[in-house]
Amino acid sequence: MSGLGLGIDAGGTQTRWALADAVGVIVAEGSVAGMSATQLLSTAGRDAVRGIFAMLATQVWAAGQPQRVCAGLTGSDGAGPQAAQLLAEVLKLPSTAVDLRNDVAIAYLDSFKPGEGYLVYAGTGSIAAWIDADGQFHRAGGRGVTLDDGGGGFWIAREAMRHIWRAEDEQPGVWQQSAMARAVFAQIGGSDWPLSRQFIYGQDRGAIGQLALAVAASADTDPVARSILEQAGQELARIGMALVRRYGARPLALGGRAAQLHPLIAQSMRTALPAELSLTQRHTLAHHAAARIALHSHH
Repeated sequence: MSGLGLGIDAGGTQTRWALADAVGVIVAEGSVAGMSATQLLSTAGRDAVRGIFAMLATQVWAAGQPQRVCAGLTGSDGAGPQAAQLLAEVLKLPSTAVDLRNDVAIAYLDSFKPGEGYLVYAGTGSIAAWIDADGQFHRAGGRGVTLDDGGGGFWIAREAMRHIWRAEDEQPGVWQQSAMARAVFAQIGGSDWPLSRQFIYGQDRGAIGQLALAVAASADTDPVARSILEQAGQELARIGMALVRRYGARPLALGGRAAQLHPLIAQSMRTALPAELSLTQRHTLAHHAAARIALHSHH
């Protein structure tokens, strides 16, 4: 098949791709390992990214030959040209055929026309975005999980782990009475501190973000898990409101996979926002959106 647009959504947890035909219908999709733009800053990281792109290319070519690519890469500020070059090399395309964007900008354009509203996006991390009528990208949050990214998957996992280990300090073994702690330790593979330490400090941020699934799964029976998810919603409301205060009232959309972990997150965000602001939840498939953008982007 020819005349295809390839969309790539590269996040901390996984890298998803989709091929769209000339009318925008998705004809194939798949996924490979996750990555982040920060990996491009080291030789080992660049090699890892090249390997992931190579696996992706193999999957894509089995379905068709793309002519244009639009890729969203998490944290791509500054590392864009390098990633675009790598991708063009691996896919054997001219560099002009590869359009590398911030992953959140792609999700934004799938939710709103420029100028229309604010997107609050919660994946492994969290960010609020507005693309104005002139195409300028404005943001609140998205400072990375070490600094903040409140309400994202990593933040939810870290809050849970912190609570579990503080409780263990007070009363060793008390984790057995907590549905959340049992779910978290089941995912890590055990309840001893060396395992937790290895998981938190030895795994990449995407794998840690996956622990948020265990928190969400226990929210209906564990009050601490509930409270963490409610706080996550409040954190997401806070970054949305930062843009409202800066640029005026507009509708908000909530997107990203962490936002879908549990209904409590959107409910709590809704409660924390002024009643007159509209909030809709978007189940954005960023790799689909990127594939369609690829067909229409001209350099």
